[in-house]
Amino acid sequence: MLYVGLTNLLFLLRYALARNGGLRRQIYFMVLATLFVFSAFRYQVGCDWSGYYYQYLRAPNFEWSSVTEIREPIWWAILGWIRDMGLPYPVANIASSAIFFLGVHVLARRQPDPLGFLVLLFPILIINLPMSGIRQGAAIGLLCIAFVAFIDRRPLWFAFWVVLAAGLHSSALIFMLLLPVAAGRYTRSRLMLAAFLAVPGALFLASGDAADVATSRYVGTGVDAAGAVFRVGLLGLSALYFFLFVRKKWLRTWPQDYSLASIGAIGMALAILLVPVSSVIGDRFGYYLIPIQAMIFARLPFLPFRANAAMHAALPYLGLLLVFTVWSQLSGHFNQCYIPYQTWLFGFPGGDPFGF
Repeated sequence: MLYVGLTNLLFLLRYALARNGGLRRQIYFMVLATLFVFSAFRYQVGCDWSGYYYQYLRAPNFEWSSVTEIREPIWWAILGWIRDMGLPYPVANIASSAIFFLGVHVLARRQPDPLGFLVLLFPILIINLPMSGIRQGAAIGLLCIAFVAFIDRRPLWFAFWVVLAAGLHSSALIFMLLLPVAAGRYTRSRLMLAAFLAVPGALFLASGDAADVATSRYVGTGVDAAGAVFRVGLLGLSALYFFLFVRKKWLRTWPQDYSLASIGAIGMALAILLVPVSSVIGDRFGYYLIPIQAMIFARLPFLPFRANAAMHAALPYLGLLLVFTVWSQLSGHFNQCYIPYQTWLFGFPGGDPFGF
């Protein structure tokens, strides 16, 4: 299968360049561009292809004067601009993929191994979001920039990027609860302040329109996210691994971004608790944490493990490959959404830009 083969190719490429950091950084830009094209120019690929098409059709009714009165105004502004310019629906995929990969690049530049970070995102995050759930995919791109501001302890910029992300997908607003911790060192008092503010903050978010929509759609309705158990379960195992084997080594090696890594690991563990309530909500929340998961995994080869260092470095790649292979081979949902892969890079198949 194309997707499993591409995952193997990307992982083997990273393995082949394990001892050549300079070449890895050069190849990284080629892989980044290739994955952008693979995502942006897909045709009738992705579970939400038709859903966003109908949003595209509604875009002419968008009024720019209502930008402060509606949910996710940035997303509707993008669709409205595409329609105003007379561009076909698949251009929305180019716009969303551009935002996603730009944000990923900003966070990847901070990693000692940008290529490893990028390829670890492919089998779960890239396939599910910029290649399907494009609105949340774009929001995650902006959140990656917010994570960099968090690392740099720049709370105003962190808040700015989170608010912009919420303009694409309102669920991103949950990360505003990290604002007290973004202001300085990760201390017990700051964590307690964040937890204290999280209670009214969570209640405020839960009482909003976005929460009402999520509850009506996903809680107690029998609607489940295909493969959520695999994806969220892997996040939970990643959190356990971080706290058992990585946390102290990370704090000594990279104290500056220890706050982001540890809070992200806590979030990965908490995502599991959301699955019994709604697998869709747990899955959607978990996607936001995958960039932090990839950041942790990509840095394992650089941590001072006293024994079995090679095993620790290889474990994330093997685990992701196993989970993705099982999911892609056994899931009828995956086959329905992603197979066959088609592209409109060289023209729309059959001359139809919409695919209906």
